[in-house]
Amino acid sequence: MSKKEKLIEKLMSKPKDFTYQEVKTLLSLLGFYEYNNGRTSGSRVSFIHKDTKFEIKLHKPHPSNIMKPYQIELIIESLKRLEEKDEKYDEI
Repeated sequence: MSKKEKLIEKLMSKPKDFTYQEVKTLLSLLGFYEYNNGRTSGSRVSFIHKDTKFEIKLHKPHPSNIMKPYQIELIIESLKRLEEKDEKYDEI
């Protein structure tokens, strides 16, 4: 099983210990890049898909690196919407 498959499986199980670094790695493997709007963005960050320009907006968790349950749900729902828009992402 590839790293991407393992991260997708972990994300879909809605774990309580999914880290921001894991989100960043998974989204990168799915074709997203991280974008924050410089110094004024604070903890706000966007992940933008390189091909479709689909955007997922999040706040970096702090002080811990663990993602909140609502953020996990947001990522899952966003990836499902991307999948609906573009059938070539049916691996999600």
